[in-house]
Amino acid sequence: MSTEPKAEWTEWREAKDEYLKRNPHSPIPQDQRDRFDGLDYYPYDADYRFVLALDRFSDPETVTIDTTTEGTQEYLRWGAFTADIAGESATVHAFKPASDPDADHLWVPLRDATSGDTTYGAGRYLDLDADHRTSDDRWVVDLNYLYSPFCAYNDAYECPLTPVSNWLEVPVEAGERYED
Repeated sequence: MSTEPKAEWTEWREAKDEYLKRNPHSPIPQDQRDRFDGLDYYPYDADYRFVLALDRFSDPETVTIDTTTEGTQEYLRWGAFTADIAGESATVHAFKPASDPDADHLWVPLRDATSGDTTYGAGRYLDLDADHRTSDDRWVVDLNYLYSPFCAYNDAYECPLTPVSNWLEVPVEAGERYED
């Protein structure tokens, strides 16, 4: 991870907007790309960037998660992160695809008090990979990188819904949001 978190985040946003506007695999429908001028985000806030230990579960449970297209996907509930968000202790579970438990990648979906108001109603996602691990085996969990899944832009995509265990009562005013 960069020593300049806000600058790295800005580069990530620009690359994502470029992908969504120009890449042939973008979820933005082709007839809407000319009008697409980028996603909206909350301003970067260092208070939403944490370095946390993962409370790794000794026997990860396989969970079936519903999707936006009435399907299901299987994941392993791999562990939990706990942080102080907006003055309250909040815990979210981290998952791995059941088909690839050896991957050094964690998926952290969450819904919060902004969901359905200023952010996508079904929740947002955070992806963590090896670049997010520190030398002391903790994780950089930067909620400024929360993003809406592709199904937020195009109904043709199937996205897993946020499990109830990751519904937070606090607002997470970080990451992608809907324009005001």
